[in-house]
Amino acid sequence: MKILLATGKKAEGMVKAALRTVNLPFDCEVLTQDLSIAAFSTPKSLKKALEQHSEIPDLILVSGLCKADFTGLEKEVATSVRLGPRNAYDLVETLKAADKLEFSAHIPAEEFLAEKRLEDAYTQLFELERQVKETFSIKSNKIGGGARMKVCAELVDATLMSETELHKKMAYFMNCGADIIDIGVHIGAKPAEVKNAVKAALNFAPDMPISVDTLDAELILAGIESGADMVLSVNKANIAAVADAIVGNDIAAVVIPDSDTSHESMFENLKLAEVHGIRRIIADPVLNAIGYGLAESIYNYYLFRLRDKKTPLFFGVGNVTELIDADSVGVNAVLAGIASELNAEFLFTPEYSAKAKGSVRELRVASELMMLAKTRKSAPKDVGLDLLMFKEKKTKPVMKIPEKDFIIANADAKWRLDPKGSFRIGIIELEDENTKKICAKHAPTGKRIVGTNAKEVMDTILRLGLVSVLEHVSYLSRELVKAELALRLNRSYEQDEVLFQHTPYLSQR
Repeated sequence: MKILLATGKKAEGMVKAALRTVNLPFDCEVLTQDLSIAAFSTPKSLKKALEQHSEIPDLILVSGLCKADFTGLEKEVATSVRLGPRNAYDLVETLKAADKLEFSAHIPAEEFLAEKRLEDAYTQLFELERQVKETFSIKSNKIGGGARMKVCAELVDATLMSETELHKKMAYFMNCGADIIDIGVHIGAKPAEVKNAVKAALNFAPDMPISVDTLDAELILAGIESGADMVLSVNKANIAAVADAIVGNDIAAVVIPDSDTSHESMFENLKLAEVHGIRRIIADPVLNAIGYGLAESIYNYYLFRLRDKKTPLFFGVGNVTELIDADSVGVNAVLAGIASELNAEFLFTPEYSAKAKGSVRELRVASELMMLAKTRKSAPKDVGLDLLMFKEKKTKPVMKIPEKDFIIANADAKWRLDPKGSFRIGIIELEDENTKKICAKHAPTGKRIVGTNAKEVMDTILRLGLVSVLEHVSYLSRELVKAELALRLNRSYEQDEVLFQHTPYLSQR
């Protein structure tokens, strides 16, 4: 196999330098066209360069930034022309896969590779889950036997929600990847409220497993009677009252110790559940928050797994993420990793506080990441999916220019009012779609431009001719990008306010 890397004069050195760093099992050469920028490649420029080359290759990779159509040239020279990466520093990764994949004529190679890895990861996850011989199932969810850890999302105080509110919250959690919806029961709840909440949940999603979260025996029975598939939590205080209903309906029960520090009572209560005939048993040794015995509780999980390698384990991740002022994504990833090493089957979380928003999606991705890593017997990296949000896997080269070639930026304190009017920018929630979008409301016309990203909103503003001053265009662009970032990161947005507040580090003197 022979590959030609078609480039321009400006990038020739970088492409050749990248090629020298990799050993390939095929021939690969650089083909420099008679143009400065590789992105401006055309069938004409490429054909002219090929005429100076001794033989036609099996594949030609052009810049990933190239917009030209090479279909005609491909037929003429009887070889494939595909998009390589947009930047030379991604060439090495591209070339390593060049003899295994058919690259795209429309998608840049690094983007194509990322999509392919993600597709392969989900294909593998589906196949792994299909092959699992589970300990038991909760509806269609396989539990144990090496199945993916299932994410249980709690609707906090679901018994106080209206049916519309409950359905909306369920739809959000299901869209985030929840495997089980947990009905959180408020203090002082009545059996009728539990029944209404469970029935409302099942009416909305009959195939979604529903659990009920309470220690009150009467409320557990109300949940079972109305169709719950799992109950949280069973211990010595309530098991005699609820065991017959659990057994009679053949549902799953999460068993907890009588106190969060009692390791032996965990085993005593599991034995008690077995004596009462409960078949689908899940153990929850209880994960404590940082400052309340996190290390000891993880140790209890470890001791549990040394003695009992088969009973499915319940891991209450939300106990930690809700009680730490840190971004939830990393905390959730690490705790899911610990749960995976303990062969846990459930990752439980609410999204009660604003800082824990997104935890259900984060835990779903983490559960998939850990399953792939465990299968490959590797660290949870380079498996095709990740939980990177603010940081990146690899840094890109920083452009370097001589000091004499730049102008120091300086903000202009002057401001001119745009004769066409002004905009109020915010994030709105569309009730019919249950989604959030960016909204720019124009005064004096009252027109509301709604979109999912800054570009489409700004393009619409320009197309409608609602701006006439360059400073206003610049300002709107900045604010719309801030709004898009807030939307993507589930943050609050306020026009003219800083999006990220950083706590300064003050060195002690």
